[in-house]
Amino acid sequence: MPSILLVEDDPNLGQLTQEYLTLKGYPTDRATDGNAGLQQFMANTYDLCILDVMMPKKDGFTLAKELRMANRDVPIIFLTAKSMQDDAIQGLRLGADDYITKPFSMEELLLRIQAILRRYQRTENVPETGIYQIGTFQFDYPRQTLTRNGDGAGQRLTSKESELLKLLAQNLNQPLGRSFALKMVWGDDSYFNARSMDVYITKLRKYLKDDEQVQLVNVHGEGFKLVA
Repeated sequence: MPSILLVEDDPNLGQLTQEYLTLKGYPTDRATDGNAGLQQFMANTYDLCILDVMMPKKDGFTLAKELRMANRDVPIIFLTAKSMQDDAIQGLRLGADDYITKPFSMEELLLRIQAILRRYQRTENVPETGIYQIGTFQFDYPRQTLTRNGDGAGQRLTSKESELLKLLAQNLNQPLGRSFALKMVWGDDSYFNARSMDVYITKLRKYLKDDEQVQLVNVHGEGFKLVA
């Protein structure tokens, strides 16, 4: 059955929702703040996420952006206060699939979850091949190669180069957070690893320089953006 990640800081609502969804056949993990929610998401595979907007340590919008960096297709439902209509609009602009205002009935939440999952099942593409088109370059993640214009030889990439380029390609034309990339590829965002990543970014720029329409740029205060 589809599994769900619920990130809700209210202990009563969180526990009640988790138990209800699990009883209805949707195994549900719960986190009580944004940071814990991100850790849960990275450690497991989920078919849908339910995020409270107002949470300690990291709000639901920030968490949603980070989840989208790791998986741009995972469905997201926001929980928002009834008086916070602007929150609902902002959530939809971030790419949320739906929002529900508190207080809500469990039956309504269940129906919305089922509708979203049915929609995703109908539109689900074939499994991802791991091949990304970046301008005139083709990046084959499983083979760890970067080729251009059908060039059979191309550039052989290291594991770290491949992991980093995959994150950038998955977020093509969108900012990729520096700390997020470090945690995903190196495991933590220590100073030493940050310096190491800068070296790999320089290498990737060198590999991509032959296509003038492709740029790997720094985004001040955020991280990097692969533009094509």
